[in-house]
Parts: sequence; structure tokens; C-alpha cells
Amino acid sequence: MRKDTLWVMIAGAALGIAALVLMSLGNPANMGFCIACFQRDIVGALGLFNWNITAPIQYIRPEIIGIALGAFTAAVIHGEFKPRGGSAPVTRFMLGVFMMLGALVFLGCPVRMVLRLAGGDLNALVAVFGFVGGIAAGVWLLRFGFVLPRAKGQRRAEGLVLPALMVLLLLFLVLRPSFTEGGPIFFMNKGYPGGDGSPVGLATGIAVSLIAGLVIGFLGQRSRLCFAGGIRDIFLMRSWHLLSGVLVIFAVVLIGNLVMGDFHLGFADQPVAHSAHLWNFLGMAMVGLAAILLGGCPFRQLVLAGSGNTDSVLTVFGMLTGAALAHNFSLIKAATLPGKITVIAGLVILVVIGLMNLKRPKQAR
Repeated sequence: MRKDTLWVMIAGAALGIAALVLMSLGNPANMGFCIACFQRDIVGALGLFNWNITAPIQYIRPEIIGIALGAFTAAVIHGEFKPRGGSAPVTRFMLGVFMMLGALVFLGCPVRMVLRLAGGDLNALVAVFGFVGGIAAGVWLLRFGFVLPRAKGQRRAEGLVLPALMVLLLLFLVLRPSFTEGGPIFFMNKGYPGGDGSPVGLATGIAVSLIAGLVIGFLGQRSRLCFAGGIRDIFLMRSWHLLSGVLVIFAVVLIGNLVMGDFHLGFADQPVAHSAHLWNFLGMAMVGLAAILLGGCPFRQLVLAGSGNTDSVLTVFGMLTGAALAHNFSLIKAATLPGKITVIAGLVILVVIGLMNLKRPKQAR
């Protein structure tokens, strides 16, 4: 076995174990890790969408902070913290917006898609087909010459922006300041480790979640684990290298759920899920296509952002913006007209972005 493949499998095993631990301590079922949902929770904690039209989802997730800072630590230790960026920043920001919208229509990112499937949620199986379909469309665009401009070296200070923001978020989480009466910063009282609200439980929950994120971020940076990249490489190179980590995650969580009695096979009554199959399919197709155009899934983008890639920082900012838009305008309810229009329009816009960035051959003079 290649050494780098072993790293990918170790990262997958660690992510699977961490997800099981966090779910046992209080994270919602089938949601040990979800990059999209947890970023959405952070947006809610900052008060960036209207609470009158949605359930209270408001918590600065230590897992996201940990992943970014873990990746940053790994990059610094191994001499790979070399900030780069400047590759179509506006396009990458918009791709991040649509990637988040697609994920929230499905109610989960690719990480949660695998966790849901390992918990017996067959709605996630429909999403897998959509995700693969979106990736296949992205690979088709790659073969026809899709490419974004080359990134350039950036000043070290540029790469430190996201880690610094994550430290600030961690301070907000620990100190729990209130900038106006009643917030922000907002904090919900359940749905995360230590969610009983007691100081001891909260402190333990923050510590466990943060450590889990740090470990996963560190291993994610070393292994280059990417959910979309694993399937892309099957199409392009017949390589199972990256996909092996995803399969390990599924196997670890499946075994854990079976042992703990948390495996429930079916479409109905699954936690934080819906059975609008067409929109589950199309929502994750959006995520898959956007991930290929960006060069990485939501998890990979967060790891790259922490590692100093300023293009990925803009993608993360785009995802945060997408979360705010999704809740402010009720765009994540797949059964509603706004949700359906969002998915269809998003797929069309992603295809247009892909076609507009096909590299044209130089004409001979």
C-alpha cells in the first residue's frame, strides 16, 4: 500500500471515529461532522439571518474552528504554509455560494451524506447518485478544457487572515459576549456536545469538539482527503487513492452505528432529512459540480483555507454567504417554489461558469 494512501485511510478512520464520539456526546444523529451545517450554525450565531423565519440554529461550532486551525498547524509544521491566491476570486466566491445552497437543500455536505448513509438513511443514497452525476459533469468540463486562472504567491499575512478569524470565533465561543441585548452572539442550548447548558458540560463539549476538529484538520491537510476528488480521480485516472478514505469513513461509522444500535434503514423518519428525492439528487449534483470547478469539496476547501490558500478562503466566505441567503430567503426548502428555482437556476449558472472558463486553443498567427 502506498504511504500516501495509508494517510488517507488514517484520516478517514479518524473522521469516522470522531463523528461517532461527537454524536454520542450530543451532536445530532448522523451529524458528527457536517461542514455546511456547521458553517450555517456559525452564521446563525453571528445573527446574519432572520430568526423569525427559521428554527434557532445558532452556535459557533468548535469543529469548524478546529479543522481550520488543525490544517494551519500541519501546514506550518511541514513547511507547506505558503499562501497562494488570486485565481478568479469572484467566481470562486460565487461557486462557494452555490455549493452551500445545494448542500442545504439536501441538508448536509458530502461528509454528512456519507454519515447519513452509514446510519441507514436511504435519502442519502439518492444524494450519492446526484453527487456523482455533478462530478461527472464537472469532469466532462475538465476534459473539454475548463480551467481557472493560475494562483500566485501571496504575502504571508494574507494566509493568516482565516486562522486569525478562527481564533476570534473561538474567543467569542468561550467568552460568550453579547453585543446587543439578547445577542448577537447567539447560542442555542441543545444540538451539540455539552448542550445541557451547564458550565461543565459546555466546557467539555467545546473541548472535545475542538480537539476532534484539530485532529481531523491536521490529518486532512496531510492526507489531502477530498470527497469530490476521490470520485473525480476514478473518472480521470481510475485511481482509488482518495476514495479509499471516504470508504473507510463509511465502514467505521456503519460498524459503530450497528454496534450502538443507531442504524435505521429506510427513507422515512430519518434525523434532519427529507424524502424529496429529486431535490436531494439535484442539490448534491450542485455540490458535486461546484466542487470540481473549485478543485475540492467543502471539507477540502476549509482545509485549504486554513493552510493558506486565499482562493479557498473566498470560497469559505462564499459558503457562509450562501447560508445566510438560504435562510433569509427560505431557499433551502426543496418542496417550495423558491427552493426549486434556486436548485435549477444554480445548476444552470454552474454550467455557464464552466463553459465560460473553457480554455480556448491559441490560434496560429
